[in-house]
Amino acid sequence: MEKKTRVCIIGAGISGLAACKYLLERGFRPVVFEADRSIGGLWKSTPASTRLQSARWDYQFSDFPWPEKVTEVCPDSKQVLEYLESYAERFDLIRHVRFGEKVEGIEYVGVAEEEMEAWDLWGGTGDAFGGERRGVWHVTVRREEDGAVEVINMNQMEKSFVTISKTVDLL
Repeated sequence: MEKKTRVCIIGAGISGLAACKYLLERGFRPVVFEADRSIGGLWKSTPASTRLQSARWDYQFSDFPWPEKVTEVCPDSKQVLEYLESYAERFDLIRHVRFGEKVEGIEYVGVAEEEMEAWDLWGGTGDAFGGERRGVWHVTVRREEDGAVEVINMNQMEKSFVTISKTVDLL
C-alpha cells in the first residue's frame, strides 16, 4: 500500500483544524505545528468581551453544528474556543498537533534553484513543483520547552539534524 503524502499545517486555529480534517478524510498524513500549548488560534488570547462579528450559523463547520446550549447569535470568545475544542475532539485532530513548536522556516531542498524557477506552479502534470518529486520539504521548528531547533524532513517526518540554541544574557 502506498504511503500518502505528509502535509505540514502551520497553526491549530480554525483554518488549521479544518485543513487537518479535510486532509485526513482524503488519506493524507497531516502534521499541525502549533506554537502555543493549546488549539484555538487567536481565540485563545482575545479579551473576554470579544464576540463573533457574524452570526454563529455563518461561522460553523458544515459537518459540526454549534451545541444547542449556545443560543446567542454572536457567541463570545469562550464559546468559540469551546466549539473549536469540541470539533478537534470529535474528529480526533489533537493527535496530529505538535504543541509548543513554532515554525521558523520552510525550504524545498534537493533541486537546483534554476530548475525550480523554470517550473510552472503545477508543472502541467497536476503535480506540484514539476511533478518529479526529487526534492523534499524541510520544516524548521523551535520547541518552546527547551529552545531546541529541529529541521524536519516532511517526506520522512524525521529530524534531519538538531541544534540546541540557548539565549545568554550578556549583562
